[in-house]
Amino acid sequence: MTNIPFYKYQGTGNDFILIDQRKTVFLHKGQTERIKLMCDRRFGIGADGLILLQNKEGYDFEMVYFNADGNESTMCGNGGRCISAFAKFLGIVEENCHFLAIDGPHESHAGDTAWVALKMSDVKAIERGDGYFVLNTGSPHYVVFVEDISDINIVENGKAIRYSDRFRKEGINVNFVEKKENGIEVATYERGVEDETLSCGTGVTASALAWGISQNGHHEVQVFTKGGQLKVRFQPDGKGGFENIWLCGPTQLVFKGEYLF
Repeated sequence: MTNIPFYKYQGTGNDFILIDQRKTVFLHKGQTERIKLMCDRRFGIGADGLILLQNKEGYDFEMVYFNADGNESTMCGNGGRCISAFAKFLGIVEENCHFLAIDGPHESHAGDTAWVALKMSDVKAIERGDGYFVLNTGSPHYVVFVEDISDINIVENGKAIRYSDRFRKEGINVNFVEKKENGIEVATYERGVEDETLSCGTGVTASALAWGISQNGHHEVQVFTKGGQLKVRFQPDGKGGFENIWLCGPTQLVFKGEYLF
């Protein structure tokens, strides 16, 4: 029997299993069924995803992220904030992190581990359609603005877009956004989880940038999700994209334990 020490973190309701693999390698890429079982909310620990913290020369650490379906996935914004808090908890960093993820290097600041700011990748190309936007904020996102988000069946409508002919093969995350007086409200259907999550960091970022396209002079927005509030800061790059993008919000260590198999 093998014991895997793990830590459970959440960031605005987006929850993750975090495993420190600096000294001992417990899991490998390709162990899809085992990771899927660990993320199962009835037969495992339960999480939206699993994250490995590993040594990487030239960086404080490397972040390797898996969706709840057990497959390695693209960047996870809330996961990046949680692993930054985890690195501070482990004593790897004091406040500032410089780590590598699947979409490239990231910086983060965890002066207070209850509030972590993560620098996201620059966004160069944004597709603007009739009432929708498609962009990649480390993960691919479809953003659509709606009048009343409470009237939308997030799973049903999100699944229809995610499994449409255009996106079926690679998949896409789908965000429904309602403009509010003091910000925006976002609900996200996540590929890999294949359900609505309480929050999605890259989705919140994508939604904020889509909002920012029509908001001249406003480069910061409060974002409300079912799991809590986040803030996104950004600057136009003068070429139709955005740079200096920061996703900011709370994180929490929920519990720790050992997984036996």
